[in-house]
Amino acid sequence: MQKYKYVAVNLQKQKIKGTFIAKDEKDLAAQLAKQSLYLVSAKNYSGNTPSAFFTLGTGKVSLKELTSFCRQFAIMLNTHIPILDCLDILKNQQYSAYFRGILEVIYEDVKSGIVMSEALNKHKKVFPDFFRSMVYVGEQSGKLEAVFVALADYYETDSNIKKKMKGAMSYPIMLMGMAVGIVIIMLAFVIPTFRDTLSKLEVEITGITAVIYGMSDFLLANWLYMLAGVVVIGLIIFAVLQTEKGKYAFDFLKVKIPFLKTVQINMITARFARGFALLLSSGMDLTEAMDSIEVVIGNRYVKRRFHAAAESVRQGMSLTNAFETYKLFPSMMNQMITVGEKTNSLDEVLSRSCSFFDSQVETSLNSLTSKIQPVMLVIIGAVIGTMFIGVYSPMLSIMNGLGA
Repeated sequence: MQKYKYVAVNLQKQKIKGTFIAKDEKDLAAQLAKQSLYLVSAKNYSGNTPSAFFTLGTGKVSLKELTSFCRQFAIMLNTHIPILDCLDILKNQQYSAYFRGILEVIYEDVKSGIVMSEALNKHKKVFPDFFRSMVYVGEQSGKLEAVFVALADYYETDSNIKKKMKGAMSYPIMLMGMAVGIVIIMLAFVIPTFRDTLSKLEVEITGITAVIYGMSDFLLANWLYMLAGVVVIGLIIFAVLQTEKGKYAFDFLKVKIPFLKTVQINMITARFARGFALLLSSGMDLTEAMDSIEVVIGNRYVKRRFHAAAESVRQGMSLTNAFETYKLFPSMMNQMITVGEKTNSLDEVLSRSCSFFDSQVETSLNSLTSKIQPVMLVIIGAVIGTMFIGVYSPMLSIMNGLGA
């Protein structure tokens, strides 16, 4: 027996799409004819994840699409629309073709009797582990609607934090790019012009001007090799970052570099607080919640330490002591967890503290920007100032000589 995906028309000439199990296409046509349907076309249906070619091979959907899916699904469940009908509506929404294809497969699986969490597990690259765990918990607890509302809130907040992070870093990066661009233009175009002019005046070139002229000569003579070197170094860094050790080293640096450390720790803490509160409030026990929340942390170095803390909790250590031992989160988080453990209301305490940790992320981002920008401006001013002094000092010497 083979599962087919078919297109048929009924007596009113309306197009009908669906799936059906039959021996072959001839048997499929006969089975549909019993339902007053005329087979137009049919193809084998595997139920596998569609090709991820147009996602650059990642097989992932955008955070925006996932958030929209959660929000719309929650709204429809709130109006008591059955899950199958929700999926039928959502698979025809204006998502990317790849995501619509995924939803089509999930719809057909649920239609055949598979529960939604199992249908999602067939597409592990598409849907994050945290998302799939939450859907499973929602099904088991009968709180699927509340889970999708919470997931939509979670992904929206997480997306906003990432946007703020990118916004905070974009200005310093732009300043650095401008500085590099100005230096290259000066060395490649401006300085050679001045040098040609001064050479006719037989002015002696010494000090910083000679150094800058040497840099200009080196750039003009070796710019192709330098460009190739930059490309090669970039490719090497990119290749290293694709390895697990490279990713781990990069994550380690992010929580150790002074300027970035506070921002990264606050982002991880805020993400943990929202996700862990969501898991506990949905009915998952502590150890299972710790296993599921690891994927949300997003930093391999912190995740490894968190995993060790989770093992300590399984062996009987309190959550507060485990986190303090491995120095995972700020002291405020440990204090919140202590209160939650003592009052047996950890999920409620974390839920109420989410807004505080979100504000801490924004505060640390603003602090980072306020510290980086002046430093960048001083560096840029010093570099460009030095370049101009080197260029114009011979001209000042000439003018002083004429004045004498």
